[in-house]
Amino acid sequence: MGTSVQITPLSGAYGEGPLCYLLAVDGFRFLLDCGWTDLCDPSHLQPLARVATTIDAVLLSHPDVMHLGALPYAVKHLGLSAPVYATEPVFRLGILTLYDYSLSRWQVSDFDLFTLDDIDAAFQNVVRLKYSQNHLLNDKGEGIVIAPHVAGHDLGGTVWKITKDGEDVVYAVDFNHRKERHLNGTALGSFVRPAVLITDAYNALNNHVYKRQQDQDFIDALVKVLTSGGSVLLPVDTAGRVLEILLILEQYWTQRHLVYPIYFLTNVSTSTVDYVKSFLEWMNDSISKSFEHTRDNAFLLKYVTLIINKDELERLGDAPKVVLASMASLEVGFSHDIFVEMANEAKNLVLFTEKGQFGTLARMLQVDPPPKAVKVTMSKRIPLVGDELKAYEEEQERIKKDEALKASLSKKEEMKASLGSNLKASDPMVTDASTSRKPSNAGSYLVGNVDILIDGFVPPSTSVAPMFPFFENTSEWDDFGEVINPDDYMMKPDEMDNISMLGAGDGMESKLDEGSARLLLDSKPSKVISNEMTVQVKCSLAYMDFEGRSDGRSVKSVIAHVAPLKLVLIHGSAEATEHLKMHCSKNSDLHVYAPQIEETIDVTSDLCAYKVCISFMLTAYSL
Repeated sequence: MGTSVQITPLSGAYGEGPLCYLLAVDGFRFLLDCGWTDLCDPSHLQPLARVATTIDAVLLSHPDVMHLGALPYAVKHLGLSAPVYATEPVFRLGILTLYDYSLSRWQVSDFDLFTLDDIDAAFQNVVRLKYSQNHLLNDKGEGIVIAPHVAGHDLGGTVWKITKDGEDVVYAVDFNHRKERHLNGTALGSFVRPAVLITDAYNALNNHVYKRQQDQDFIDALVKVLTSGGSVLLPVDTAGRVLEILLILEQYWTQRHLVYPIYFLTNVSTSTVDYVKSFLEWMNDSISKSFEHTRDNAFLLKYVTLIINKDELERLGDAPKVVLASMASLEVGFSHDIFVEMANEAKNLVLFTEKGQFGTLARMLQVDPPPKAVKVTMSKRIPLVGDELKAYEEEQERIKKDEALKASLSKKEEMKASLGSNLKASDPMVTDASTSRKPSNAGSYLVGNVDILIDGFVPPSTSVAPMFPFFENTSEWDDFGEVINPDDYMMKPDEMDNISMLGAGDGMESKLDEGSARLLLDSKPSKVISNEMTVQVKCSLAYMDFEGRSDGRSVKSVIAHVAPLKLVLIHGSAEATEHLKMHCSKNSDLHVYAPQIEETIDVTSDLCAYKVCISFMLTAYSL
C-alpha cells in the first residue's frame, strides 16, 4: 500500500466556520490551520481540545483570525506544544492580527482567554519557510517533506505540499488564481496528479464579475457618498485583504485627484504597514521590479493616514471621509464604535468587503438590510476613582499578603523536608523546632521555627550533615585569567529572530504602535462599563466581494487541471460542498470525499511504494 493518509475536520466542514483540520500521514499528525471566530467561544474548540496534545506539527496558511486565531489559546490552555510552520508574512502579520484583536477585546471587557504574552509564547518557536523551500522533518516525521507555495488571497498565503515516499498531499484553501495589485496568483495549477488534494468549497456557488469593473463600481460608490457630504466606513481585517483595498484607494485617488481624507484605523496600523514595506519579495513581480528600478515602494501611502485612535476622526466631525477600521465582524474594535456613530445618518455608507462571520453583527446586517433597529452593547474602559479605587488597592494589598504568607509557609515546609527528615530518622537527639524553642537569650538573629542540633552532638557517619550550597568552579585559567569561549556570547540567528518578534513592553523592535503599547502598559486600575442601546440603522449598506478567492468556475477548472487521485472538500456551506462534490464526481473519475466535523476518512492511495537499496562492489586490479 501507499502512504497512509487520514483526515479529520475539527472545524470548518459543511459550514463556513474557522478552519482547523487534523491530517495524519503515516502516523505523523499535522494540524492544518488553527482558526477561531471573532466571538472567541471556547466551546467551539472542543474537538481541538481532544487531540491538541497529540499534534506533531502545525501548518498555518493565512494570517487572519479564521486561520490562526485559536493558536494562543490552544498553546496556553489545551496543551498544544508542537512546532509551528509558516511563511514570514504569515508569522509577522498573524501576530499583529492577534495583537489587534486582544487589545480590542481588552478595551471593552476583562478579556482573559489569552494575553499579548500568550501570543508571543505561541509564536516563539515558529519555523519560517520561504516559498518552494523543502523542509525535511525529523524524528517521528522522518521521510516527510513539507513545502509552502503561493496561494494568493493574503500576503504570505500558503498552499502546503506534504510529500512522503513520492506521494504528495496538497492542502490548498482560500487560494486565488488571479494576479492582484500586490499578489501573484496561486501556484496550485503547477501541481500535477497529487495523491490527495484538500481544498475548500467556499466559493463553489459564486461567480465573480470582471475585476476592473468591480474596482470601478467600488470607487464610484465611495465618491457618490463623499460628494453628497457623507462618510464611508469599511470594516476590514487587520493585515490581510485590507492591503489590496489600500492600494486600490491609492491608485484611484491619484488618478482622479480626490482630496477626501482616508484613514486606516487599527491598534497596530503603523506597525502593519511598516512590516509590509519590507515584504516586497513576497508580492507580485511588478511591485518587485518597480522597487528594483525606481526604489518606489507601493506601500509608501500618500493618501492614506495611519492612526491608532479615534481622536483625529473626532476632530473632523461630520466632514466627508473614508475610514478603514478593524474588526470586519463589527463585534469589537474601532469599526464597532464608528458604525454606531454613523448608522443613524442616511447620507453615510457602510461598505462590507467580505462576508461576515456567522453570529456577528456584520453578518446580521448583510442578511437583513436596513431600515431596521439593532441592539448593540457599548463598552469602554475607565480608571477607578474614589471608593472603588480605595477598595481595589485594599484588595490588592490583601492578595499580596496572602501570597507572601503562602510563599513563606511553602519555603519552611521545603526546608523541613530537606534538612529535618534525614536527621530525625538517624538519631532521636535531633529536636524539631515545632516542639522546642530557642531561649530568649539565644540572640535576636534566631527567629521563628528552625531545626536545632543539641550542643556536643556528633552525627553518625551514615547521616548527611546540613551544608550550604557549594558549586565547584571547573573553569580553565591561564596567565591572563579565566579562559572564555567567544561563541558563548554570540547571539544565534534564531535568537535574533525572536528578538524582533512582535510583543509589548519588552523593548523589542517595533512590536506595537506606541499608543497601543502605552494603553497596554498603563497600570492604573480600571474597570469596564457597558450599556445596551438600540441603534436605528438609517445609513446605506453595501457588500462588494474583495475577499480575493477564486470563484466557483475557477475552482472547478483548477481541480480538473490538477487532477488529484483523491479529492477532499472542506470549508463551505452544505449547499456549496454538495454542489462541488457532485460536479467533480460527474465530470471525472476521481474519488471525492466531504467529511463531517470529527469524522475521520482514510484517503490512502492505492499506489505501492518500495524502497530499493543498491550496493556497489568495487574490485581492485593490479597490473
